[in-house]
Amino acid sequence: MRLLLSLLMAFVMLALVGAGGLVYLFEHYDRDLPDYTKLANYQPPVTTRIYAGDGRLMAEFASERRVFVPIDAMPKRVINAFMAAEDKNFYDHQGVDPIGIARAILVNIENFGRDRRPVGASTITQQVAKNMLLTNEVSFARKIKEAILAVRIERAFSKDRIMELYLNEIFLGNRSYGVAAAAMNYFNKALDELSVEEVAFLAALPKAPSNYNPDRQHDAAVARRNWVIGRMAEDGYVTPDEARAAQARPLATRKRDEQETVTAEYFSEEVRRELVKLYGEQALYEGGLSVRASMDPQLQVAATKSLRDGLIAYDRRHGWRGPVGRMENFDGWPKKLAAIPHPAGAEGWKLAVVLKDDQADGLDIGLTDGTRGRIPMSELRWARAWKENENLGPAVRKPSDVAKLGDLLLVEPVSGPPSKDEDEKPAKKNDKSAAKELPPGSYGLRQIPAVQGGLVALDPHTGRVLAMVGGFSPQMSVFNRATQAMRQPGSSFKPFVYLTALNQGFTPSSLVMDAPFEYNPGGGQPVWRPENYSHEFYGPTPLRVGIEKSRNVMTVRLAQQIGMDKVKALVEKFGIMDNLQPYLPMALGAGETTVLRMATAYAMLDNGGKRVVPTFIDRVQDRNGKTVFRHDTRTCDNCTSVAWKDGMTVPAVPDTREQVNDPRTTYQIVSILEGVVQRGTAAALKSLGKPLAGKTGTTNDSHDAWFMGFSPDLVVGTYIGFDQPRSLGGHETGGSAAVPVFKEVMQVALKDKPATPFRVPPGLRLVRVNPANGQLAQPGDSRAIWEAFLPGTEPNPDQPQVVLDGSSQSSGTLGDPNAALGFGGPAEANAPPAAATLGTGGLY
Repeated sequence: MRLLLSLLMAFVMLALVGAGGLVYLFEHYDRDLPDYTKLANYQPPVTTRIYAGDGRLMAEFASERRVFVPIDAMPKRVINAFMAAEDKNFYDHQGVDPIGIARAILVNIENFGRDRRPVGASTITQQVAKNMLLTNEVSFARKIKEAILAVRIERAFSKDRIMELYLNEIFLGNRSYGVAAAAMNYFNKALDELSVEEVAFLAALPKAPSNYNPDRQHDAAVARRNWVIGRMAEDGYVTPDEARAAQARPLATRKRDEQETVTAEYFSEEVRRELVKLYGEQALYEGGLSVRASMDPQLQVAATKSLRDGLIAYDRRHGWRGPVGRMENFDGWPKKLAAIPHPAGAEGWKLAVVLKDDQADGLDIGLTDGTRGRIPMSELRWARAWKENENLGPAVRKPSDVAKLGDLLLVEPVSGPPSKDEDEKPAKKNDKSAAKELPPGSYGLRQIPAVQGGLVALDPHTGRVLAMVGGFSPQMSVFNRATQAMRQPGSSFKPFVYLTALNQGFTPSSLVMDAPFEYNPGGGQPVWRPENYSHEFYGPTPLRVGIEKSRNVMTVRLAQQIGMDKVKALVEKFGIMDNLQPYLPMALGAGETTVLRMATAYAMLDNGGKRVVPTFIDRVQDRNGKTVFRHDTRTCDNCTSVAWKDGMTVPAVPDTREQVNDPRTTYQIVSILEGVVQRGTAAALKSLGKPLAGKTGTTNDSHDAWFMGFSPDLVVGTYIGFDQPRSLGGHETGGSAAVPVFKEVMQVALKDKPATPFRVPPGLRLVRVNPANGQLAQPGDSRAIWEAFLPGTEPNPDQPQVVLDGSSQSSGTLGDPNAALGFGGPAEANAPPAAATLGTGGLY
């Protein structure tokens, strides 16, 4: 009896000591526990996704790649798989699972001394506490804190809320946070599309994602997946037959298909910048925004290809700058070649080494995969040596004039797959048919252009940027030349000088004297004598011809007559520049602006003088689907119908755009710019057979070549120039360098589109005139065109034409004597040495 009492007393004492110890441990570790109540309002970092205009994914920005899925939308199969793998009693315990703890203790005792990581018994609730409130430290102290927090979390939140936090927070490898992101990154599927074996694989990852990588640890990943499938069968979530079938299937991951995504790095980066301005970096990388961009993927592809083609074409016209490297020892050349980093900007081209250079009909080359090919002589003839000032060396007479044994070259297939036959017959030397007759294994020599450029295409009615290219390759430079590069627009600026004149009462038929003009600014500065590109003068010339032929001298005379202060006001109203210096040389495009600003200004010409604000973003929604930004803020009461029904009327959407210029004079300048395509410096575009208008521009010493053009519903602007400005070459102009880029874009954009004419506003009279002299057309005059006049300003055959001289001088404010001046297309001239504001001229 005494023994029993002694044992009972000992047990009671041990219980009291144990309870006291537990109380002490609880109080000790309770002191610095994190606040678990913040989980009530916890919003995990969620990926921001940007979608193109057709709904395809463009880009993702995230500190943690996660797609949040509410528990109500979480498939049961996913929940069951993670319970089977991690916590089968989740819905029964109170945060800590005693049975699981006992099982873990037994396993750890068995593994003692085997140098194995201790096995835990953490419930899903404990994992939530660890992942969201604690650290990954393996220690007794952390386990106690984890258990205390788990119990408290269970008391504060529902089981579904805890499961929701767990499935959306857990890291599953492959840059995936949460099950939804993992499903997309591993299998390119939504959660409800996953099969049993795919769900089981995801449930196998929480323990150690890096240990079950499906590519590097494939066998271990399959074994772990099959173990989870077995647990699902034991717990009754799948039948034994379903489990066996799932275990027998291979583990196959799948990346996103190319047709499901759009690659446009410059555009995506511009959208990113805009989002940071609007919401800040934290909202961008953690806010889970859903962004619909304005980009048209088809037009973007065409724009990218067109600018690249234009830069390459210019670069080839100005010669070969040599190989990209050398290989001295040819032992194991395929491995050596494969180890050489691919040059930035050479995307889509192959790196090759010259293996033979002593044949008259081409170069034999080796490629990184060990195959061989040939660059025929027809693909080498363009590669005359580059000389200073963009000049060319002597003609290529033999392959070794271009490259020698061991030179590393960039090449592109110009026929079928490369042949390993070293004795392949060379292509014929007929350049016109070379592309068709080249044998398999033939390659063309390529060169990364030294020149750069930018391009913007936008909708003139809404300002939506449909395509934008910031350079030859974002791998070379992320600097966006379409939105960030400040360049002189040259003669592409002139239409706004002429529009100012039209607003002041001039007509397209008004005559301006094209004769020598000079200004002596005094102060020891050189006399300014602007010239036309042809170095000739043409006498009294209609305004229309001044734009069509890009006459510099008459533009200066016109600007002097109307006053540069008026030009400044209109240019700033159109948003081309914020503070145009009112000096006469600015009339020739000597100020600096961006392609985007110029394209926006031309859009306002195209749409009849309505203000548009360029945008790369149509709409932004927050993580809950609420629209927080919309570019088009107009209200439409009847636009909410989800389906179109017969008999419904088209909703009337109000036009709230500001009228920044008289639509009548705006149309007059559009009509004149249409003449640039029909008869002027952009006549190469006539072959497209569509109504087009635009203006070339070539800056001082041909530093930049521009073309700003448009159809009735699309504006495209582009320039080509060196990042560190220097001459493109004496014969390069907007017509030779930039117009082909515009043409290639429009060939795609206007394909299968009707030839919609430019819209004529009310309040104009169309009169047939001779465009060469501005006079009324005579019967049978084949050159006659329809010219637009404000009523009462039409040419009067009974009155002599007035010619603006614009040559008288008054004291003026000198501009920068070193200012570089801009000039337009192939009817343009060199810059004057000084800039000055000149007085008004007179009429006679």
